[in-house]
Amino acid sequence: QEPRGQAILRRLGLDAAGAQRDCAGCHATPGATRVADGVDCEACHGTSGGWLSTHYTVGASHGRNVAQGMTDLVNPAVKAQVCLDCHFSGDARGQFIAHRIMAAGHPRISFELDLFTTLQSHHDEDADYAQRKGGKTNAMRMWAVGQAEAVKRSLELFSQPSRAVDGIFPEFTFYDCHSCHRRIYDGEAGANVTAVPNPGRPLDLGTPPYNDENMIMLLAAAKVVAPDAAATFDARAKAFHRAMLAGRAETVAAAQALRQSADALSSRFAATSFTRDQTFAIMDSIASDAIGARFTDYEGAVQSVMAVDTLLGGMVNQGMVSTASAANLRVQINQAYAAVRDPNGFQPIAFRRALGGAVRSIRSLR
Repeated sequence: QEPRGQAILRRLGLDAAGAQRDCAGCHATPGATRVADGVDCEACHGTSGGWLSTHYTVGASHGRNVAQGMTDLVNPAVKAQVCLDCHFSGDARGQFIAHRIMAAGHPRISFELDLFTTLQSHHDEDADYAQRKGGKTNAMRMWAVGQAEAVKRSLELFSQPSRAVDGIFPEFTFYDCHSCHRRIYDGEAGANVTAVPNPGRPLDLGTPPYNDENMIMLLAAAKVVAPDAAATFDARAKAFHRAMLAGRAETVAAAQALRQSADALSSRFAATSFTRDQTFAIMDSIASDAIGARFTDYEGAVQSVMAVDTLLGGMVNQGMVSTASAANLRVQINQAYAAVRDPNGFQPIAFRRALGGAVRSIRSLR
């Protein structure tokens, strides 16, 4: 009943049955008796008949709860897959967020597992939580696995013919929004070209690039945590972009190879502790010339700011950096956020300066 939701339904021409078909997959709990109840606990934690009455009793453990049917949201990959269904797109009925839905007013799709979890936190991680779960959530691991799982999900959906096209058009939800949604200059000799060359996208001018914001973050993390796999991932990402100039079959084959690399990195990250030195190195990697040159569009730039904020917060949560020290750097981080406040006014060079300033300030904590 939220006004924005009602406006989206009107623009799409959806009645109650249409809303149930296209929207309830995320805006209600699957199988719920009353759609009006919205999203309840079972949408994320799983059907609770086997564990609800016992999960808080003496002797209960997370392992036992999972064995009785609770979704294992402590597992970063499982949690990412659950969250991606509705905060990115899923394959179930009413979970795919197509471009036409965004054209009707739905927010742009972006995914960052740890920060989004923090912003919608339903509980505090106190000493009791740490004792029951074997420690506090490792935000750095959660962020990295979330990036890998987002890349996997995007490529899985794109590889389905029913998802990749909409009539004779490509399904634009998979592509970089601002490759098309940018100012046009016409009628003047030497008219301004607003697109900036991107070394990670070996494409011809005028070709809409795939939205690679999570790929960029995944590469930045892989360069530190799995340098032996980073080069392969980078090569496959470029091959995927390049394949779009060839044809659908070639692009799907490249997508499947890239998905395999992302899956392997997800497993590597899940088994990584993410030390203090590694986390600082990942932030340096994000702001490096090699990665920074790929922040030519708004989406990737936003991911990088969220990443730096998440990684610093994760180190605070793990006791690697003091709360006071992190708070002293808030001005520089907020300057990086300011550089991505307006999607329509995004300036790549100015953004890279702001991001670099934030990371240099964080580097002083080493």
